[in-house]
Amino acid sequence: METVHGTIETPVFMNVGTVGAIKGAVSTRDLHEIGTQVELSNTYHLHVRTGDALIKEYGGLHKFMNWDRPLLTDSGGFQVFSLTSLRKIKEEGVFFQSHIDGHKIFMGPEESMQIQSNLGSTIAMAFDECPPALAERKYIEASVARTTRWLKRSKAEIERLNSLPDTVNKEQLLFGINQGGILHDVRNAHADEISELDLDGYAVGGLAVGESHEEMYSVLDDVVPHLPKNKPTYLMGVGTPLNIIEGVARGIDFFDCVYPSRNGRHGHVYTHHGKLNLMNKKYELDHRPIEERCQCPACRDYSRAYIRHLLKAGEMLGLRLCVLHNLYFYNHLMEEIRESIRTGTFENYRKQMNESLTEQNESK
Repeated sequence: METVHGTIETPVFMNVGTVGAIKGAVSTRDLHEIGTQVELSNTYHLHVRTGDALIKEYGGLHKFMNWDRPLLTDSGGFQVFSLTSLRKIKEEGVFFQSHIDGHKIFMGPEESMQIQSNLGSTIAMAFDECPPALAERKYIEASVARTTRWLKRSKAEIERLNSLPDTVNKEQLLFGINQGGILHDVRNAHADEISELDLDGYAVGGLAVGESHEEMYSVLDDVVPHLPKNKPTYLMGVGTPLNIIEGVARGIDFFDCVYPSRNGRHGHVYTHHGKLNLMNKKYELDHRPIEERCQCPACRDYSRAYIRHLLKAGEMLGLRLCVLHNLYFYNHLMEEIRESIRTGTFENYRKQMNESLTEQNESK
């Protein structure tokens, strides 16, 4: 996928830096070293802390955080789901109470697009509501209809903003979001409707929020064929390495998830043989790297024993090394997937990884 900030090779995993930084003391220089293609930041969080107007004055989020590759901003729509106790949804948009200091915020499609335009991201996400996956049909149908109306407003506003002389990124792209819980008929009808808007890409939202993996895969099997084949497809907030491989098998191009950084900060690290908990005593004198033949900054220079020591001692370096390893693992998992697709061996790779990762073998 060609963008104003460079080419994105898909399938791709986007590294999540909510407020313009990966949690775990990871710099943009680190992101280059570990093979990051796309960084993802959060519209709502950057709006309430520091502020998008200030970031625009600085020249946009790319300059602010010193990042020269593609950057995606989500719309704030997920906070409509996650901040249930602090928001009220109306047709014009959502009234939030800031989770930081309690002050009142209003965000609708126009406001979300304005914030993302101020940030100057490569890809902006349309403003939507993410209903709980297992919500009642009546609620989901009304929510999806509103999300469609909000998408049309988002599209009109981003086109207006991209035409203004002082816009940070006049080539900002817009992805729409498919919703519908686990109701296949609602999902498919919504996908058909938003496909007609000829957007730059399409996301499948509202999954991995309470339903089973089997239900998620069933939705993807059904809905992805209803989205444009010549546009990238993004599965939001997913997930584990196996989720990603299974998503690719169903036609997904973009992924993001906080798992690698969040788990890393707790000493949980990913390998091709499952996940290890470096806090376990059995790694106390383990001279091996986290994973043999891994070329991440942690595995090149440090042992499991030393990283465990750092974690136990509460040293920030320990969690930083675990986060770097996990992000490297995810980014290079995508490289392996892309290579298997190029060589026509993806199904063999998928089978092998399903067998290997399902073992969750801590003895490796």
